[in-house]
Amino acid sequence: MFTTFKTRKETRWGETIHLSGSTPALGEWDPARAVPLSCPAYPEWQVETDIADIREAVEYKYFIKDAHGNIRWEDGDNHRLKEAGIAIPIFSLRTKNSFGIGDFGDLKLLIDWAKHVGITVIQTLPINDTTRTHTRADSYPYNAISIYALHPLYLNLDAMGKLKAPARHAFYTAKQQELNDLPALDYEAVDHHKWEFFKEIFAQEGDKVLKSKPFAAFFAANKTWLVPYASHCAGSCHCGLDPQSPTPPELHYFLQYHADTQMRTAKAYARAHGVLLKGDIPIGVSRDSVEVQTEPHLFNLDFQAGAPPDAFATDGQNWGFPTYNWEAMAANDYQWWKNRFRKMADYFDAYRIDHILGFFRIWQIPVPDTSGINGYFSPALPFTADEIKDYPQELFIEEPRRNDLDPQQPKYHPRITATELGDLHWDYFYRRHNQFWKQEGLKHLRPLVESTAMLACGEDLGMIPACVPEVMNDLRILSLEIERMPKATDCEFTDLQNLPSWSVCSPSTHDMTTLRGWWHEDREKTQRYYNTVLQQNGTAPNELTPELAEIVLRNHLESPSRLTIIPFQDWLAIDTTLRNPNIEAERINIPSDPNNYWQYRMHLPIEALLAADGLNAKIRRLVACKDGQVSN
Repeated sequence: MFTTFKTRKETRWGETIHLSGSTPALGEWDPARAVPLSCPAYPEWQVETDIADIREAVEYKYFIKDAHGNIRWEDGDNHRLKEAGIAIPIFSLRTKNSFGIGDFGDLKLLIDWAKHVGITVIQTLPINDTTRTHTRADSYPYNAISIYALHPLYLNLDAMGKLKAPARHAFYTAKQQELNDLPALDYEAVDHHKWEFFKEIFAQEGDKVLKSKPFAAFFAANKTWLVPYASHCAGSCHCGLDPQSPTPPELHYFLQYHADTQMRTAKAYARAHGVLLKGDIPIGVSRDSVEVQTEPHLFNLDFQAGAPPDAFATDGQNWGFPTYNWEAMAANDYQWWKNRFRKMADYFDAYRIDHILGFFRIWQIPVPDTSGINGYFSPALPFTADEIKDYPQELFIEEPRRNDLDPQQPKYHPRITATELGDLHWDYFYRRHNQFWKQEGLKHLRPLVESTAMLACGEDLGMIPACVPEVMNDLRILSLEIERMPKATDCEFTDLQNLPSWSVCSPSTHDMTTLRGWWHEDREKTQRYYNTVLQQNGTAPNELTPELAEIVLRNHLESPSRLTIIPFQDWLAIDTTLRNPNIEAERINIPSDPNNYWQYRMHLPIEALLAADGLNAKIRRLVACKDGQVSN
C-alpha cells in the first residue's frame, strides 16, 4: 500500500529531511535505515513509500540531518498513520453502466473516485449469495446460503460477454436503462432479468468457459465448497426461478467463476491504486444454507441467534440463524471458520466481524419464538433453583432441556428486562461471566484472526462485557466507536479525541439513521450536541447544514482512531447541491423491522462524483487533516 508522507519544514544549506517509523518500511526507528524525503517545492518535502503491513498501528517522525551527519528529531509526540474510508454496500453503487443494482464492475469507478479524493478504504456489507426466494426478502445481506459463494446479482453483465442475438442484446440494453433510472433498487425486477440473462449467456458461452484453463484452475481450488453449493442450487427451486425448469449445476459453476474473477479484479485494481477493500463477515448463516444442510452437527438447530433489547429494538432481535455448536467447531480446530476467513482474504484486505460479541456469547432464542425478548446468553453460567428460590419465578427463563430424560437440574437465566432483580441482574450480566466469556472469546477468535493477514475489525456495539475490550486489544482487533453510541455509561456522546488508536470511528452505521436523519430524531439531544460537542451558540438549526456536517466529519477524521470510516451518505452531507433531498431514502436498515427491504442506492452515479469538483475539494481538505495520505 503506497502512502505519501508530506511535511512543511524550513532547512539550512546541506540539510535533508528523513522519515523514520515503527514499520520495516520506515526503518523501525533506525536513522540509518530511514527514508529520505525529496523537496519538489521548498519548503514542502514528501516521499512515497510502501506500507504493506497494515496489521499494526504505524507511528513515525521526521528528523533533519545536516551535512556532517548530525541528526535533529522533530519535537512532540509521534505521528500516527490514519486511513480515511467510505462505507457503502455494493448493491447501493450506481454507475451509468449498472443494471439497476451495484455490481463488482462498479467498484472500479468507486476506487477511481476514492483515489481522486484521498480516501484509502472502501468498506462494504456482506457479498455472499442470499438467493432463497427470488423476492425482496433476499435483499437481506446477512442471510447467506453459502459462506463461500458470491452473490450472482452483483455480477457485471458486460464482463460476462455480449449476447450474439441482436434482439436479445437490445432487450437487455433497454432493460438496463429502465432499471438503472429507478431511484431505489427493485430487487425482484433486477433478480428476474439478471437470471434470465445468466441462462442465455450460459447457453452461449458456458461450454467454452467450462473447458478453459482458467476455469479448471478455479474449479480445482474451490471444488470442496463449489460442488455442494451448485448441487444445492440446482436441486432447489430457490435458485432456479422456475421449479419446473431446474438449473444445471454447471450454470452455478459458471456464475461463481465469473463472480470470483470480477471480485479478484476489483481487489487488484484497488491495490494498484492504493485503496484497501474491507469486507464484512456475518455472525450467522441462513438456516437454509449449504453449510447447515451438509454439516448440521456444527449448529444448534433448536435455537435462533439474535440480540437482546436495546436502543435499536425494544423487543430484541431475532435473526433466525441457528446458533453454533462451538464444541464441534473446536474439535476440528475451527476449520470451518478458518476456511471462511481465508476465502474472504481472496477478495479483501481488511474485514469487519459482524456482532463480534457472538464469539464470546450469543443471544439464544428457542425455536419457534419469534421475538428476541425471551432469549438468554449462551454459553452462560445459569442459576440453580436454590440460588433463585427467594425470587419470583416469572423473572427467570428456564433453559430448555435436551429431552424429557435429561437428568440435569433445571437451569435459570434472569430475564433481560427483569431489572427489579437489582444486584442479581447486574451481577449476572456484567460480572458473573466476565472471566468465563473472556476465555470463550480468546478460544474462538485467536485461531481465526491468525489464519489470514487481513486487518481485523470488530463490531462491538451493544451490551459489552468488560472482557471484550481486553480480548480485542490482545488479538489486535480494532474496536468500533460511534459518537452517538458511547460505551461509557456516564456520558451522552463519545469523546472522539480520547478514542483508542486501535479502533475504527464512524458517525453512523448501516443500522442507523444517517447524520442528517439523526439530526431530526430527538431535538433536545440535537440541541445539546450542537452546543456542547460542536461548540455552537444559540438554537440548533432544523436541518444539519453542510457546514455543520463538515465539522462533524472533521472531528471524526482528527480522532486518534486508526481508521475513520464514513458512510457515503454522510460524506455527501457536506455538499449543498449533491446531498440527497430525500433524507429518509438514505436509510439502509431498520433493525427493529425483520422485514426491512434493503434497497438503498446512491441517488447519483459515480461518474457525477468524479466531476463534482467542489465536493471533491472539500473531501480532499478533510482527509488531509490526518497525518498520512495515500498518493494521488
